[in-house]
Amino acid sequence: MTALALNGSIALLPVLLFLAVLVLMDTFKLAHWTTIVEAIVWGVVAALICDAAYDVLARLPWLSDSAQVRYVAPVLEETAKALFIVYMLLRRRVGFLVDSTVLGFAVGCGFALAENIAFLRTLGQATPLLWLVRGFGTAILHGALTSTFAMVTKTTIDRRGVRGGLAFLPGLALVVAIHSGFNHLLLPPLEMTALMLVIMPVLVLVVFQRSEHATREWVVSGLDLDIELLQLIASDVFGATRFGEYLESLKTRFPPHVVVDMFCLLRVELELAIQAKALLLAAEAGLTAPVHPDAAAAIEEAACLRRSIGWTGLVALRPLHITTDRDGWHRHVLTRRR
Repeated sequence: MTALALNGSIALLPVLLFLAVLVLMDTFKLAHWTTIVEAIVWGVVAALICDAAYDVLARLPWLSDSAQVRYVAPVLEETAKALFIVYMLLRRRVGFLVDSTVLGFAVGCGFALAENIAFLRTLGQATPLLWLVRGFGTAILHGALTSTFAMVTKTTIDRRGVRGGLAFLPGLALVVAIHSGFNHLLLPPLEMTALMLVIMPVLVLVVFQRSEHATREWVVSGLDLDIELLQLIASDVFGATRFGEYLESLKTRFPPHVVVDMFCLLRVELELAIQAKALLLAAEAGLTAPVHPDAAAAIEEAACLRRSIGWTGLVALRPLHITTDRDGWHRHVLTRRR
């Protein structure tokens, strides 16, 4: 029983502790605890899906065990884990590299926990050496790889403007290649575990720290800019500004009532962005700021305005760089914290 408890601790605790470190480092609390739980649950579900798939693949006479471990497993497992991140990005529920990193590791954490618990049932009395490899190697690898996928994909979307399925391919190809290399056992298990334990967590922590700094700069400078723009929109000189002149030019392409809706949408989105950034600054200071009671009505108004403007009108607003992909994330933050 003592051996089982020791092996269980080695198998399960390292990945949980690393996840806890990432959560504590998230000073803005971008990744809400309920979403982290959702990510862990999906990781468990992904592990069960892969386990069921392996039962089917085991019946294929032409697929050797080594080919399954080296080539099939990396593709299957990394794709299954990545689906949660893909869903979160498509639904605009991830705003920065910081929360994408935390949620990616949480998915990998759930996957590793389910996988190691299954191994404990059959190999619980095995030597602790096996569980050192499983707990500090494979488990951390699962979390770090899904974090890497999330970071690469988020960067591809934000900096390169790639949309659609192409945005997810670079990150997926990278983590599949790393996973496959790990499964090839190019080094003895302990050496490979030590190498992964040094490289992957350090990489995640370095990127996380830099992302945290970039997020802080974006929130602070973005809040000041949003306030200035909102004041400008409400002023009498707005028509003489670049924004006002651009909206005026849209009257030749869109009906007057659509242009009015565009003006209203800019105002509402700025108000929501200011509220969301204020909540983040409060969270960084350790405070719990209340969401404005009118936030729900503003979110509904923005949705109605977007439907009225239509896809073509929203595309026409992009040159103003006010309505962005983060608008959906602003609404998600305000809805969640309300």
